[in-house]
Amino acid sequence: MLTVASGEVISHIADSRDTHAGAAAGTAEAAAAVSGALRFVQVSDSHIGFQGPANTDVVGSFAEAVNQVNSLGFRPDFVMHSGDLTHLSTAGQFDQVKQMMTGMRTDRVFTVPGEHDSIGDAGRAYRRTFGRGTLGDGWYSFDTHGVHFIALVNTLSLEKLGHLGNEQIDFVRKDLAGLPSDTPIVVFSHIPLFAMYPQWGWSTDDALKVIALLRRFSSVTCLNGHVHQLFSKTEGNITFHSATTTAYPLPKPGRAPAPTPQVVPARQLKDALGIRSVGYHQGDRELAIKDQRLA
Repeated sequence: MLTVASGEVISHIADSRDTHAGAAAGTAEAAAAVSGALRFVQVSDSHIGFQGPANTDVVGSFAEAVNQVNSLGFRPDFVMHSGDLTHLSTAGQFDQVKQMMTGMRTDRVFTVPGEHDSIGDAGRAYRRTFGRGTLGDGWYSFDTHGVHFIALVNTLSLEKLGHLGNEQIDFVRKDLAGLPSDTPIVVFSHIPLFAMYPQWGWSTDDALKVIALLRRFSSVTCLNGHVHQLFSKTEGNITFHSATTTAYPLPKPGRAPAPTPQVVPARQLKDALGIRSVGYHQGDRELAIKDQRLA
């Protein structure tokens, strides 16, 4: 469990076998049940269409993730898929993942694209399926429950690192201009906005321009996918959380020649996969993040 309150970060990774974590999670969920609370879910890197020994049934594992969302004991206000919905950007894969997400019991589903969602067409097929109401290459923002959310696209114009571009950075500048500095901010992207491991492309080359715009806010949380594993880092007022995947694990930074799909014993695969739930209560100014394994 990671709780961000008035800039203070307390960290505990929840595990189904940890009774203390379970008690903490129960407390957070009880608090979130109070009227006016915001609760949402992040899923990431479903890679529908992947075929390989690292996971021979990515459709089945994503279906389990959908079922887990529907078994949380509450109805999320929204679900965010933080990219690599598909593996090869085909129309059939986009249709399939969209249909699967309609089975989530939630009011809204949001997405940002991963690099696997823009293969060969600069993201046009993705935007035809998921881009309604977005700007530019698919970025947007929205407000709910006193929190301001920004969804960014950093998977186009790739060389080695993620890239936002001047047009999108200008969007963020204008989007934040009128907000008071005590507004909680949540930023979604596929590739991390911090330098998690640039040697593998796990960073965004112009993210510091956005980070500078976020520095005046008292509480900023950045949620990303791409790296297929849990990782957290705090820099001043900004906390970064990388999410795990519903498809297959990748190696930890530097522990393999390249970030290629990792084959693990079948009984251990679900331990590497999961979903993330987030709760926020406006009165308490608290953002609580809980990562849950599929196992």
